[in-house]
Amino acid sequence: MPDPSNAPAAPRPGRLLLIPNTLDLGCVSGEAPAPDLREVLPLGAIRAAAGLTHWVAENAKTTRAFLKRVGEIEPLAAPLQAQHIAELPRPPKGGGKPDATTAARELATLLAPAVQGHDVGLMSEAGLPGVADPGAAVVRAAHQLGLQVLPLSGPSSLVLALAASGLQGQSFAFVGYLPVDGSQRAQRLRELEQQSRKAQQTQLVIETPYRNPALWQALVAHLQPQTWLSVSCGLTLAQGFSHSDTVARWRDRTLALPTDVPAVFSFLAS
Repeated sequence: MPDPSNAPAAPRPGRLLLIPNTLDLGCVSGEAPAPDLREVLPLGAIRAAAGLTHWVAENAKTTRAFLKRVGEIEPLAAPLQAQHIAELPRPPKGGGKPDATTAARELATLLAPAVQGHDVGLMSEAGLPGVADPGAAVVRAAHQLGLQVLPLSGPSSLVLALAASGLQGQSFAFVGYLPVDGSQRAQRLRELEQQSRKAQQTQLVIETPYRNPALWQALVAHLQPQTWLSVSCGLTLAQGFSHSDTVARWRDRTLALPTDVPAVFSFLAS
C-alpha cells in the first residue's frame, strides 16, 4: 500500500487582493496624459499589483493598460502577454438575474487559480473593487471558498465625495442609482429626503455619466430649497471638482456637468 505520508501536500491557497484603480484609466477617454500612478495610489498597492500574474477584472484591456503603467514603476512578475486575466461574466440581457447555480460555477472558475495557490488580483474599472462595483460577488465567493481577502488602500469616489461635501459624515447611505422614469425618480427623491431629514443622514447617489445632467436637474427641481446638495465630479483628475450649496441657491446658478466623467451626488435635508 502507498504510504499516505508520501502523498503530495495540497497547495496552500492563494489570496484575493483588491487592487485599487485610478479614474483616468477606466472612465475617462481624454487626450490629456494620464498622471503618474504614484500621485493617486500608494506605492504598496502598486508593488502588490506588480507581483501578481492572475487577475479577475471587468475589462482585460483596462487591466493591461493599468499593468503597463505599473511596470513603469515596478518590474512586473510576468510580461503583459503572460498575465492571466479573466473577465467577470456579463449580466444577462434584459437586466434579469443570472441563474444562481451558473453564477456560482462561474465565480468558482474565476477563483480557481487562488484555490490552486496563486494570489489573484481583483480590479474594478475605477476606484475600489467591491464598492459600487460588480466585483463584490467575487469577494463574497472568495469568503465562501475560505480564501483570504486583502483590500489595499486606494481612492473611492464615494468616500472622497462625502469628505469633500461638508455634509454629515457620521451617518450616510449610498443608495446607488435612482429610477430613470421621471415620476418614479421624483418619488424616490422625496423618500430619500425624508429619510435624510429624519435620521440626519447624508444620501449619496450616482448615475451613468451621460445621464449626469438629467439627474442633477431632477435633484435641483425636487429637493426642498433648504436641503444641502453637493456634486463631486472626476475626483483625483486634474479637472475634478466638488461643490456644495443649498438647493435654493443652486436654483439661481448654472452647472455644466460632463457626460463622460463619473459624478457622485450627495444631499442632506435639514
